[in-house]
Amino acid sequence: MRVLTPERMDDPDATRADLDASLRFIRVVNRRLGGSRALIRHLAAWSRRWPRDRPVTLLDVGTGSADIPLAAVRWARRRGFDLRVTAVDLHATTLALAREHVRDEPAITLEQADARRLTDRYADDSFDYAHAGMFLHHLPEIEVLTVLRMMDRVARAGIVWNDLVRSPLARLGVRVLTLGRPEIVRHDARVSVDAGFTAAEARDLARRLGLGHCRVRAGLWTQRFTLAGERPGAWASAP
Repeated sequence: MRVLTPERMDDPDATRADLDASLRFIRVVNRRLGGSRALIRHLAAWSRRWPRDRPVTLLDVGTGSADIPLAAVRWARRRGFDLRVTAVDLHATTLALAREHVRDEPAITLEQADARRLTDRYADDSFDYAHAGMFLHHLPEIEVLTVLRMMDRVARAGIVWNDLVRSPLARLGVRVLTLGRPEIVRHDARVSVDAGFTAAEARDLARRLGLGHCRVRAGLWTQRFTLAGERPGAWASAP
């Protein structure tokens, strides 16, 4: 069963040093345990239908230091695509750190926004895709449903939810990975796993939302899952 405990990095009063330590650790996890690859794997499959005469747009929700969109933009550029990302986060200091991390990347625009109110800010079909990486486990289930529903509205073609799995192996893994790390990192890593979802729970959420085009994939060694899907014919009548 999920146990939702506040993460210290979500505290509006969290220090810049603590947030920087947390975001550095998340970048390591995303790089070594497939966080960036999880999104890119889906984009690669879908890119066979992408046009080359216009940008492909993606909304990244709860972006943190924007390391996953940065990896995706670089991947797309190497393949001749113009991927442009709007990356949003609610925490002002997190956004300031993200700006430092992606300051040399013009394809990423950072904006302060509440993920739970996406449709107040962005119209339906404003983007081709929407992605949430290592973020939704921070939220109560009812808010996860709300955010996924809004991601599906603002994204014309498809969505990707990319997150950690709740399991005994994941609990053991974070204890090993956080040895010697600052206390905020050790605390938040442990409570993140306890607040995570199983693949079966993610499938149930997709069913309840009517996301019939989405499928859940989970990796044993990475202890990560994706709930992802592209609407059939999304690029047949693309603007």
